[in-house]
Amino acid sequence: MSTRDLYTTAPSTPTWQVPATGSARFSWEYDMGASGRERLLALYQKGKDKQWDGATRIDWDVEVDPYDPLGTPDEVLTLHGTRHWAKMTEKDKGDLRRHYASWQFSQFLHGEQGAMICAARIVESVPDLDAKFYSATQTMDEARHAEIYGRFLHDKIGMLYPINDNLKGLLDDTLRDSRWDMPYLGMQVLIEGLALAAFGMIRDTTDKPLPKQILAYVMQDEARHVAFGRMALRDYYRQLSDAELREREEFVIEGCYLMRDRLRGVEVLENFGIPRKEAEELSEQSEFLHLFRKLLFSRIVPCVKDIGLWGERLQKAYLDMGVFDLGDSNLDQLMTQDEEIAEALDRERFAAEERERIAEVAEAVAEGEAASQ
Repeated sequence: MSTRDLYTTAPSTPTWQVPATGSARFSWEYDMGASGRERLLALYQKGKDKQWDGATRIDWDVEVDPYDPLGTPDEVLTLHGTRHWAKMTEKDKGDLRRHYASWQFSQFLHGEQGAMICAARIVESVPDLDAKFYSATQTMDEARHAEIYGRFLHDKIGMLYPINDNLKGLLDDTLRDSRWDMPYLGMQVLIEGLALAAFGMIRDTTDKPLPKQILAYVMQDEARHVAFGRMALRDYYRQLSDAELREREEFVIEGCYLMRDRLRGVEVLENFGIPRKEAEELSEQSEFLHLFRKLLFSRIVPCVKDIGLWGERLQKAYLDMGVFDLGDSNLDQLMTQDEEIAEALDRERFAAEERERIAEVAEAVAEGEAASQ
């Protein structure tokens, strides 16, 4: 079935064209040791070593209830406790869960395609060959993530939402900018920081094995991507003037407010017949949304501080958002946990498969012994 047939509202055009600006840069220095950036080269090696196939690493045979794909409790649904909830049947509530999961994973899917395009743009525009090499591995990672989210939405939920207008706007601003560092800043710091917070919240709360697998394995890759963006931007931003740093801080401030205030899933409530203004008010009253907003910045604020964007205006913005204290969060520890969770899932799955093989062998031996008697 065509994806267009699964959209709640079909996109007006089959493709979205963003004019490309900036220069393609070639480097004639092929001695990777000459760069002096051993950590980035080690990350490139890790990017090669950690490639995986989404068709085989993920257990697609696991059944998913499309009307409760994430095991979402009633209490975290925006309409819970409102006059609308009192009128809803159990079927309506199942539809609501399906729509919310579809909206969330659709934004993940569109964001991953954006990440793939941004990574390809970095390959084209970044001046250093070591960064080009790593970005090439990231482009493959993001393609795999888009493939996986697309398959989950097509095969398991059977519904997609168009890209949120504000996520689309942030992607547009990121891709239109001719400065080579902006795809790093817009995608790997802001959009992927947002995504990691959302992925992590679902991964750590769902009791459903398939989405937990998908999110854990995607986050394992994203831990490398964030590390790459931090290394590249930290080095580059040390060279910029105060005026150039202020421009990038303004971009971060605008992007953070945009994500905090606009990514609320209002489109879902509109599809249930709730007027937009009321849908926005109900979303703002959601305790779940307030918690998510706090977690949203747990990945972004320490990364922004680490790369050297920590001017007075940016600090004031984070104070206004109530997330300034997250600047001291241990980002490396969070990323290490992401990798460990994925590795633990692999161990559990391999152990289960090994137990099944041992049981099959024991059964075959027992049948053989019985037949010989």
